[in-house]
Amino acid sequence: MRKPHYTIHSRQVHDLARDRLQEHLALPDHGPKTSANTLYAVLLWAAAHVSTIAAACAALRKAPSDQAVRDALKATLPELAMLQKQINRALQGGLPKFVLRRSWPIALDLTLLPYYGQALQPGSKQLYKGGSKAGTKTFHAYATAYLVCQGCRFNLGMVYVHHSDPWDQVVRDLLRQVRRAGVQIRYVLLDRGFYSVSVIRYLQAARYPFVMPAIRRGRKPDNPKGATGTWALSELPKNCWKEYTLQEKKGKERARVKIGVYHHHLPEKTRSGRVLKGRRLKVWLYAVWGLEKRSLSCVAQRYRERFGIETSYRLMNQVRGRTSSRCPRLRLLYVGLALLLCNVWVWLHWEQLSLPRRGKRVVDLNQLPLRAMARWIAQVIEQLLGTKDSIKSQRKPSQTFTSINSVGA
Repeated sequence: MRKPHYTIHSRQVHDLARDRLQEHLALPDHGPKTSANTLYAVLLWAAAHVSTIAAACAALRKAPSDQAVRDALKATLPELAMLQKQINRALQGGLPKFVLRRSWPIALDLTLLPYYGQALQPGSKQLYKGGSKAGTKTFHAYATAYLVCQGCRFNLGMVYVHHSDPWDQVVRDLLRQVRRAGVQIRYVLLDRGFYSVSVIRYLQAARYPFVMPAIRRGRKPDNPKGATGTWALSELPKNCWKEYTLQEKKGKERARVKIGVYHHHLPEKTRSGRVLKGRRLKVWLYAVWGLEKRSLSCVAQRYRERFGIETSYRLMNQVRGRTSSRCPRLRLLYVGLALLLCNVWVWLHWEQLSLPRRGKRVVDLNQLPLRAMARWIAQVIEQLLGTKDSIKSQRKPSQTFTSINSVGA
């Protein structure tokens, strides 16, 4: 292994994250105490500590009050559509050159952040209504586009989603963001939530090959009349391709797609070493278009690449600030800032921390974990704004404090 000759400091990492944020989210100064640099510092500290604006202002000595910061953000943040556009530009900026030289698989997914309050503007498209999760049925929903590449995971686009938004429109907006980043799309990997006639028809019209799980519909096998629909396909005895036609419940629109029936035998042992009774058989159904010439095992292996987007959501939650505000702009800013920090973390490992090797460079994300990079950013901000190491008290210091001070002296 080659001996490293260069050193990367925490100040450089902080400046990189701040410059990416400042370049595309150009907040104006709101006052002498709430300048744009101060607002960026408070937001980055809250994201690094997975905390709130109030906690950041309470910990930083030179920071203004939390109410002043919230008022400044409320006055300086653009409208929701413009803020989303600026965040997408920040996510697409600074991509490595190798990403733009070839086509890549693109994964699309939807993340739901539980919300327990009322909408800021009743009747507006701010909340997503879905199934029960974490004690609520209302969420702030964000759809993201994710680049699947060599050990690197870049988020290329984000869309704020309401439950009444058409799914084909959400997919169209995300893929447009990918193209604006200059990335060529090889094929699209989607979650089962996108399994619909409108999405399939759009992807076929746009000539995007895709893979998504097919939802089992129709009569189940235990029905006396026999199985129908995709439930009948899951009863086929071996791997095969079948033509299938989807039709909307209320409408005449149809879509033809190939359904891949894949029988997967799970291992006899679990990861913990527990022995199972025989090999378990799972039947997976994949709706595929444009990739039918490949084997079913290859299609199943390609679809496994989509699970990286679930990892990106877990990483996002490690650097996402917390808030109880009903303002959707502030919540969108927190999510966008978290995705931007994840992109900075991946870029840092690819461009600066990767190991050169013949063929392709080696990326080891364990060299600088995401939480460690967040602590670096927070430490630089604490050096710039200082930390509060004292507090006012109405009572005279007791004998215990006096004895401690005398011993220290």
